[in-house]
Amino acid sequence: MREEAAIPAAPHRVAVLVLDDVLPLDLGIPAQVFIAVPGGPYELTLCGRTAGSIPTAAGFDVTVAAGLEAVRDADTVVVPGYARHLRELPGDVLAALAGAHARGRRTVSICTGAFALAAAGILDGRTATTHWQYAGELAARYPRVSVDPRVLYVDEGQVLTSAGVAAGIDLCLHLVRRDLGSRTANQVARALVSAPHRDGGQAQYIKRPLAPDTRGVTLAPTRAWALARLHEPLTVPLLAAHAHMAPRTFARRFVAETGTTPLRWLLAARLDRARELLEGTGLAVDQIADRCGLGSPSNLRLHFRRTLGTTPTAYRAAFTPTAPPGPARPARSR
Repeated sequence: MREEAAIPAAPHRVAVLVLDDVLPLDLGIPAQVFIAVPGGPYELTLCGRTAGSIPTAAGFDVTVAAGLEAVRDADTVVVPGYARHLRELPGDVLAALAGAHARGRRTVSICTGAFALAAAGILDGRTATTHWQYAGELAARYPRVSVDPRVLYVDEGQVLTSAGVAAGIDLCLHLVRRDLGSRTANQVARALVSAPHRDGGQAQYIKRPLAPDTRGVTLAPTRAWALARLHEPLTVPLLAAHAHMAPRTFARRFVAETGTTPLRWLLAARLDRARELLEGTGLAVDQIADRCGLGSPSNLRLHFRRTLGTTPTAYRAAFTPTAPPGPARPARSR
């Protein structure tokens, strides 16, 4: 049996840069996700301009163990969201972020943390996102940044940005998936009681309110039922019947709850299952296509190429036991 990517001898160093008035939930997301990864492949450090106490937007302080030297030493730098995001940031903070980027380190933002990356010049000429509520401000202040307010996160290789709050979980799980594979990312998601995979291109904000007669209803049981039957032919009417809804009502409710259509969700789930099987088994491509419900090897290859920008064979080769964690995936989530 083929294994997940091996845990490296030296941990991958993650520095979470805590700015004044940090949003506590945004701060907790990378800490919770990376420390939950089995085997301890990540070494997490909370840092600020200097070590010590930093005020949060919620009125209490947090204590960080390091100053900006942790940014210089990190393999990945994460900037959580912060309040008063239009304020000018200290020059040494921006220089530390720009220096990390110039050295090829991975730089990541959650929510309004994108304003810090933009101020450091890291987002110039790139596509980025932030909380939909502040996307217009980001685009107006930094015209060299192509701001997409619709998506959960954007993966530009060494630079990644996410929308607000829960989208930070999606982005951090995406990083774990990129570094260590789908099976490990799904283990972490289960430990956090989180959805195992939401593609970056999914909508971050659904304007249509839920109808009154659907309040309190969740389609989570139907999604779990479908995940256990990905190898079977699944249609919208079949899913709707399981949820005891008319197909059109089910489709509307599904989009409102997940930000994507039932068929797009099924395709993403099947590709995620295919990735797990490619990483963790020696099954042939035709067997994997059958087990994840994509039918034929050619169909599997087609969707891999369209969605991930690679082939099943190349994807499997990336997860040899000697592969280190890092931004090795050629795909971009938009």
